[in-house]
Formats: sequence, structure tokens, C-alpha cells
Amino acid sequence: MKHISFKRISVIILSVILCCVFTESTAFALSKIGSRGQEVTNIQSRLKNWGYYSGSVDGIYGWRTSNAVKSFQRKNGLTADGVAGPATLAKIGLPTGSSGSSSSSNNVTLLAMVINGEARGESYEGQVAVGAVVLNRVKHSSFPNTIAGVIYQPRAFTAVDDGQINKAIQSSCFNAARDALNGWDPTGGAIYYYNPRTATNSWIRTRPIIKTIGKHVFCK
Repeated sequence: MKHISFKRISVIILSVILCCVFTESTAFALSKIGSRGQEVTNIQSRLKNWGYYSGSVDGIYGWRTSNAVKSFQRKNGLTADGVAGPATLAKIGLPTGSSGSSSSSNNVTLLAMVINGEARGESYEGQVAVGAVVLNRVKHSSFPNTIAGVIYQPRAFTAVDDGQINKAIQSSCFNAARDALNGWDPTGGAIYYYNPRTATNSWIRTRPIIKTIGKHVFCK
């Protein structure tokens, strides 16, 4: 039997470890200062639409993009390091590159987050209804055409503005998100809703009412 030295075994083990680390790090999408490409363009576009980024959408991850990402991260309970890793990309609503993730699962989580923030005290039907409003907006020409775009549109949802969107998500909100994504719309096509006891916006009260579910009035 051929003798293998301890030194050679050590080199082999180190090579295997480095290979595993490299594979793990490249399994996830990651944009940071110096990065270029379509993912950076997508990040800049969404953050610009939501008021976090004011620079050019040029696909180049510079300090302006990094600062915008930090602002978004602080607002959404993430580590504010300016790096668009899997957790940040998921909240922005972009593919994370993780083998265990997909745009579909990201949409479920984002929708569950806003349902939880806006309607965790409501009935299950009321929770699905909030999710349905988000999806109705995605399909409506007056709103962004993605779930993340609708949710993070400036001043669109109180839960985003006051941080309620980042609270621990109840399991019923995940189920409600899935039911809404599967086509259940208890609102009958509503694109707005409000709580008549707390709403201070006089314009929202002029919208044609479709239905009342729990504490929320749903309207066109």
C-alpha cells in the first residue's frame, strides 16, 4: 500500500474545505460595491422607485447604491451593511440565487409579511383580503407590476412605514398569502382598503365601497 504523508493529507483536506466554502459562497446571489450587471440594475430600479436611491440606474454598484441599500436594510430590520445578499434581495423581491429559494417563495413571504403587519388581528378571510388587494394592485395599471413594488411603494401601507411589516409572521398569514396567490379574492376586486375608525385620509373615504370584512372597508 502506497504511503501518503501527513502533509499531503492536510493539503487534500484543506482543498476540500476551500472548495466547499467557495461553492457555498457562490450558491447565493450577492451584489456589493464594485458589482456590475442586471441584478444591480434591478436593485437600483426598485430602490429608486421606492425613494431610497437617487442616482442613475446604470448597473454599477457604487457608494450611492450601497447607501441606498443600507437605508432599505435599516428600514426593514436587516443588518445595514450595504451588501445585497440573499436576505436583502428577498425583501426587495428579487431572486436570491439560493438553491432553497425561488421567486415564488419570496412572493409568499413578502405577501405574508404585509398581511401580518396590516391584518394579523383580523379573521382569516380578512387576512386573505389584504393579500388579494396587493395582488389586485399588481394587475392594475396604476400600480407597480410586482408584489415587492406594490408593497414598498412609498406610503402605500402603514405597516411598511411604521415597521410592523417586520414583526414575527403568524402561520395564518403564510396560509392567507398562499390562498390569495392561488386566486381567492374575498374583496371582489378591491384595490384599496382602510379602517374607518382610524383612517385620516379624506380621499380614501370617497372610493366606491365593495365590501366590509372585519375592521376593514374594501373599495375600488
